[in-house]
Amino acid sequence: METKENKNNLASIATTNNLIKIARRHFSTYGFEKTSLEAIVKEVNMTRGALYHHFKNKKELFLAVLSQVQNEVGENVEKEAMTSEDVWEQLILGCIGFVEAATLESNKRILLIDSLNVVEWEDWRKMDNENSVTLLKEQLEVVKESGVLVDLDTTLIAHMISGALNDLSLHLAEIKMIRKKEMYEYINHLLKGLKVNENES
Repeated sequence: METKENKNNLASIATTNNLIKIARRHFSTYGFEKTSLEAIVKEVNMTRGALYHHFKNKKELFLAVLSQVQNEVGENVEKEAMTSEDVWEQLILGCIGFVEAATLESNKRILLIDSLNVVEWEDWRKMDNENSVTLLKEQLEVVKESGVLVDLDTTLIAHMISGALNDLSLHLAEIKMIRKKEMYEYINHLLKGLKVNENES
């Protein structure tokens, strides 16, 4: 039997999720600085004081939104990678999946622009390492175990690739998005020096 406490917890979770959903739209549209908590609570039909029971300030609300965006980007990386059974193709497709998700209209301002300005550098690095870099390192380990990757530190390689993808995403967010086939060619050429059989000749 559902208790009153359980009902209250479920209601609180639903309210929190709704706040994140609406805040995400505001942050994506207006940016962190121009997003108004008053506008968000009005849309949610709650008071600003009630919002503080869920998030202590606008930054904490932004961090919750950013975490959701990063999780979705990670899911897209895995989804794209799994469209191939070849481990090297998975690496390339996963990189493409990152860029495509990061540059979505609903994500790019939050992930690529405001996150660097709102989140302290050490915290941003920690979040990036726990998401993008970790996913890359895991795939690189799989590629290395299959004998396709050169014998180098996968952590260093992961950071190197992640930095390139972040900057590529920033650039593509400012211009017209290139076609997937074209992106494949660029990323393939970037990574091919790390492939064992590319260095054997």
